[in-house]
Amino acid sequence: MDGVETDFEKLIQLQELDNALRQITAELSDIPRLIEQVESKIKADSDLVARSKERLAQNQKKRRDLESEVKDLKAQVTKYKRQLNEVKTNKEYTSLLKEIQETQDKIDRLEEKIIEELLVADEIEEEIRTASLKQKNEEEHLKQEISALNQRKQSLEAEKSQLLKKKEELVPGIPKPQLQLYLSIARKRGGIALSRVIDEFCSMCQLRIRPQMLNEIRDRSKIHLCESCGRILYFDHSEESREEAEESSR
Repeated sequence: MDGVETDFEKLIQLQELDNALRQITAELSDIPRLIEQVESKIKADSDLVARSKERLAQNQKKRRDLESEVKDLKAQVTKYKRQLNEVKTNKEYTSLLKEIQETQDKIDRLEEKIIEELLVADEIEEEIRTASLKQKNEEEHLKQEISALNQRKQSLEAEKSQLLKKKEELVPGIPKPQLQLYLSIARKRGGIALSRVIDEFCSMCQLRIRPQMLNEIRDRSKIHLCESCGRILYFDHSEESREEAEESSR
């Protein structure tokens, strides 16, 4: 890269743009998962109500079946009682009385079961009321969460578009060899091609920089790569000026 002036400012700007783009892209890629989680909560609340309603329907069917069986048995008792007037012997009379009693006992047991199922139905109906209220309250809140995530997505997409435009305008002004070096290092180092020198150390890997190299990095006379992590080393002169101003004001 001899004979080509190193444009550190543009390389630093490019790194800042790439960092911002990487963060935005990561957040954008995570939004569908977050929306899916919220939608799963909405579905879970809806499923809870649906399951309770299904239990109630099963309970109602069971009661109808029991009531139908009771009705048939009561009809049988009525039939037996009519037959009492037609029997000829005490044995037949006694036998019919026994049948009537046994049938009535069955009716009593079934009616107890019906009462039990009515109590269960009351519990299920309370579950449905509670779950429905919870669903209504939470669904409104969860839909607001989805709306906020979609708004955040639109905002990030607009910001990403602006950053990409800035990058498109910036890149042509960077000397090609420097840009190629930047891109090569970025691919190998997780998108981070530059490392700021802070207190004589590479801020990315904490390697101490040799004094002679340190002066050349400070002068920005040429590109130096960190001997450990291989990134382009630089001093942030604007940050140094700010720190010096703070020191002098104390």
